[in-house]
Amino acid sequence: MIARRTLLTSAALLPAAAMAQSAGDFPNRPIRIVLAFAAGGGTDLIARTLAAAMQGILKQPVIVENRPGAGGNLATENVALAPPDGYSILMGNHGPMAVNPTLFRNMRVDPSTALEPLGLVADAPLVVVVGSKSKAKTFPELLAEIKASKGEITYGSASNGSASHLAAALLLQMIGQEAIHVPYRGAGPALTDVVAGQIDFMVTTLPSVVGLINGGQVRALAVTGAERARVMPDLPTIAEAGVPGYKATAWYGLLVARNTPAPIRDVLTDAMRRALAEPLVVQRLREEGAEPSMMDGPGFAQLIADERTRWAEVIRKAGITVD
Repeated sequence: MIARRTLLTSAALLPAAAMAQSAGDFPNRPIRIVLAFAAGGGTDLIARTLAAAMQGILKQPVIVENRPGAGGNLATENVALAPPDGYSILMGNHGPMAVNPTLFRNMRVDPSTALEPLGLVADAPLVVVVGSKSKAKTFPELLAEIKASKGEITYGSASNGSASHLAAALLLQMIGQEAIHVPYRGAGPALTDVVAGQIDFMVTTLPSVVGLINGGQVRALAVTGAERARVMPDLPTIAEAGVPGYKATAWYGLLVARNTPAPIRDVLTDAMRRALAEPLVVQRLREEGAEPSMMDGPGFAQLIADERTRWAEVIRKAGITVD
């Protein structure tokens, strides 16, 4: 019986042992970076910029695979349930990683236990915008309008529980005011109604709105980060402009399936860091309003945990649910 148990235990360890032994020649075939957004958006551009640089470092194709749906959960599941061999990487952001565990009651996988963070890629502020015909010319003026409206002012978002929704909900909680939330299917349709004056304001990602800002169709009032955005240095932060302590950013990082061997994780982490140090990569990310990061795996894991706790409280207070 003892011999049989030993044999079974050894057999169970064979796949992991074989994977560890093969880490020396990793990678020897194409790698995919999976993300929960459609092609063409800001997250997609960041992923493709990073993938192109990592491809040159790893000497293997690095393919970006777009898997939108279920609030980002489809992409998360796809990588979490893939073989832990390093050939499937998730570009995770704060929604699927830190918000969805609170919003969705029946998630197939828990990101905190099913995935292993490699490191943070970039962090980007959002921006508060109003239509060009809005009376609010500054962020303090918008705050005054919100307070005077007695809950009747409207704001748009990319969807229930999206970064734009939660950033606005946090703002309203911190100033002790209410507003009417109008969710859309994506930032584009919401911004169309901001331009048309159908909704009063929106908090959205910089990549989604920078063209409209430059074209004068919407007016930017403040950014949501702790510091001013490099691409809009004259624009104050919300904290500077009237809400001390406010901060909400969109962040992006790489994760792999739990139990991916450490040598493989090390190869991928090294490639990510080297890619993020390339001047062209830095330039392109900053053009999108994102700041490259060198935060390591443990630091990224702590960020996810902290954000999960923080946004759970915002969601609870705002009564946010998903359909």
